[in-house]
Amino acid sequence: MPLEAGLLEILACPACHAPLNDRTAAETPELICTGADCGLAYPVRDDIPVLLVDEARRPE
Repeated sequence: MPLEAGLLEILACPACHAPLNDRTAAETPELICTGADCGLAYPVRDDIPVLLVDEARRPE
């Protein structure tokens, strides 16, 4: 289930403060950092974004 547009507008990557791309409709829901040097993928569990750098997946 995609996040509300208003919520997505105020969320930012905690590591580099770049905007996040919504990938919550995918099989593995997550928010992807749009920062060129960052690209961390933050999990979304039970429709709640887990914006902790320690929980993020490194870019592939």
